[in-house]
Amino acid sequence: MSTTTAPAQPDPRRTYQVRTFGCQMNVHDSERLSGLLEDAGYVRFDEAGAAGPVEPDVVVFNTCAVRENADNKLYGNLGHLAPVKERRPGMQIAVGGCLAQKDRGEIVRKAPWVDVVFGTHNVGSLPVLLERARHNAEAQVEILESLETFPSTLPTRRESPYAAWVSISVGCNNTCTFCIVPALRGKEKDRRPGDVLAEVEALVAEGVLEVTLLGQNVNTYGVEFGDKLAFGKLLRATGGIEGLERVRFTSPHPSSFTDDVIDAMAETPNVMPSLHMPLQSGSDRVLKAMRRSYRQSRFLGIIDGVRARIPDAAITTDIIVGFPGETEEDFEQTLHVVEQARFSSAFTFQYSPRPGTPAATMGEQVPKAVVQERYVRLTELQDRITHEENVAQTGRTLEVLVAEGEGRKDVTTQRLSGRAPDNRLVHFSVPQGTALRPGDVATVTVTRGAPHYLEADDLTSFAVRRTRAGDAWEARQARPGPDVQDGPRAVGLGMPALRRAL
Repeated sequence: MSTTTAPAQPDPRRTYQVRTFGCQMNVHDSERLSGLLEDAGYVRFDEAGAAGPVEPDVVVFNTCAVRENADNKLYGNLGHLAPVKERRPGMQIAVGGCLAQKDRGEIVRKAPWVDVVFGTHNVGSLPVLLERARHNAEAQVEILESLETFPSTLPTRRESPYAAWVSISVGCNNTCTFCIVPALRGKEKDRRPGDVLAEVEALVAEGVLEVTLLGQNVNTYGVEFGDKLAFGKLLRATGGIEGLERVRFTSPHPSSFTDDVIDAMAETPNVMPSLHMPLQSGSDRVLKAMRRSYRQSRFLGIIDGVRARIPDAAITTDIIVGFPGETEEDFEQTLHVVEQARFSSAFTFQYSPRPGTPAATMGEQVPKAVVQERYVRLTELQDRITHEENVAQTGRTLEVLVAEGEGRKDVTTQRLSGRAPDNRLVHFSVPQGTALRPGDVATVTVTRGAPHYLEADDLTSFAVRRTRAGDAWEARQARPGPDVQDGPRAVGLGMPALRRAL
């Protein structure tokens, strides 16, 4: 029997907690894990109320394998839970995601108190595996080598009522020598455009204003159904969805980023003027060693093309420092590209070898002290540019989508926070007596460009637009807790939702 069939009903009020590490794809997968568990009768731990348990009955780790310390982080967390589980025999621990796909049964050997290990290709199996582990009183390890069902067809508990992730593809066909992801996520699998648009339309009907289209390489979307221009067409099609105000996407790849996508961004009003374009290195020699099939001139040409068509675009990037064999001259080329491109921000990483990747066995590993020194120079340069670019925003009037949890000091500063169209973080003052909800839109004027965000304290031009997304957020807050009624039913698109067994 397929492991996606419905499990037996768990004990009343069994609670769960999903802990997420890694990229946006993992964040979205965790929404699906939550949806699956709630559809199977579990209650989110932080919604169980005062009568609920002190610790969750089920803890799920959705792991990442990209960083060097990913293993240490997982096993450290598992170690902290060992004594908790010892005093709560009915507690279950599950490990999924990329690290689970990589380590498989090794996780149970290192941490025998783990109950379930599942991979990136069988997310939908989690409720069944948990029930099987309880019934059999032994750990269940299930790793598939290919995708069981496209994840977007699974039930989903969306963390935000106003912004949503939408997967257009999973997996990757690139062979970057530093990256473990293709080995763990598999070859690229594309959804049909109609399925993607149907999911977006359903989300908008629920109140969502902003969607982010997700893929390991969104620019090769369409490879499975033979349309190399499919991604640009998909962007344009989102422009026809009434009520959808903001569209973003991540991540593209410079080698397959084409002018038709730039045109679609420039000509589709709800596609936002923001772009994440991973550089990794500015050195042609290092890019070749990384198997990145573009060179510095190609990359800078993309940046120039985007800026020519979308002058206000904010462009972000990823950069690796200290790739094997990187010389001082190579690193200087990276600094040159950063100066030329003037990224609004950058995710910068010190290279760390990942077992199973070609780069891990390359010679000329750069000494740690050299990598650290270069990393400091790079971050100092990018911090200066980010600050300068933020200062240049002073005086601009922006529409800010009010967000929940973006401003850690909002209570202290009496501000609210949200994202500008170009995805910059904005902290803004609100006139006394003004009611604003996450999902509403505020019109503000930037008064200060700080090193990593914008401030808007000029109230003369302040305006508010209440939105359906704000209504959806307000409705979610007013919904009775699980001790009054069942939690929200997750919406599954494309297949029947899992049901509790009678």
